[in-house]
Amino acid sequence: MIELLLEAERSLAAGRLDQAERLYRQVADGDPRNAIAVVGLARIALERGDEEGALGLGERAVAIDPENQTARRLVDRLVEVRMHRGMGAYIPPTPAGPPPRPPSAEAARPGLLRRLFRRR
Repeated sequence: MIELLLEAERSLAAGRLDQAERLYRQVADGDPRNAIAVVGLARIALERGDEEGALGLGERAVAIDPENQTARRLVDRLVEVRMHRGMGAYIPPTPAGPPPRPPSAEAARPGLLRRLFRRR
């Protein structure tokens, strides 16, 4: 599984989204509790402009591994973006996931959201 995750990360970094998605899905299908693969899928959703999908996947990753700081930061920042756009608080699609955390002080720094959503 580690080899697939590494290859998926390389593909994502190179902009080969379809290949990265296929690899992350292969890992997630083989191990549905693999939060790293779910975060990878969330990052791909972000690259494709699907913020809602990325948020749902981020929440899923946090539900799998509440200590996964990458997933938490992704969710925090996407929730902050929703609030900034006046979309209201995010309510997870299933009650099994934890409620979104309020945006952290780190997320409030100027320019941080622009860096999160910039194209590679």
